Amino acid sequence: MTTTDFSTPRWKSAQGPSLRAAVVRAALACLLLLAIGIPLRAQTQPPAEITQLRIERAEEGVLLSASVQFELPTVIDDALAKGIPMFFVAEATLLRDRWYWYDKQTAYAARYMRLSYQPLTRRWRLTVSPTPIGNSGLALGQTFETREEALAVVQRISHWKIAETSDVDPDSRYNIEFRFRLDVSQLPRPFQIGAVGHADWNIAASRNQRLVIESPR
Repeated sequence: MTTTDFSTPRWKSAQGPSLRAAVVRAALACLLLLAIGIPLRAQTQPPAEITQLRIERAEEGVLLSASVQFELPTVIDDALAKGIPMFFVAEATLLRDRWYWYDKQTAYAARYMRLSYQPLTRRWRLTVSPTPIGNSGLALGQTFETREEALAVVQRISHWKIAETSDVDPDSRYNIEFRFRLDVSQLPRPFQIGAVGHADWNIAASRNQRLVIESPR
């Protein structure tokens, strides 16, 4: 008598090894965060808010001043206290109106900030640069006695040149897109994995404002 085997075939996934490796890496990252005493989640803080934005056209160019309000969540405070720097980025884009197509970008500027705590001296250091700073922090910076003093400089931008005067045509209309965010892509790899999808690491705000063209002072 002939019998038929109705057992379910065992399919082999080509992605099995890579998937297992990704799971292992994620688990190790979580264990590392817990080992150094930094929680994966904390209480969700209110989002960042741009409370003031001023654009002016002066002889030296288009200048931007802004105030950004936010509180550092406990998880970020803990990371800073353990010597892990935080990176913030402010970006400004000058857009010229075009009725027949998308607005045209005529200028772009970025401001990179690296905030770190130095346990040996118990001081805070803030490095500001027009280009990405990196973890080395070799660019020139300022030293502060308290976190509040350093964070106040991060949150306030004054007369930042974002475009040349020649970038602005008096006969055209322009908007300024201003964005501010915590750049988690520059954090150590375990923190990048731990920050994915967690609101505590999402410090970001944006605002659009019309550029009022006046005669240069």
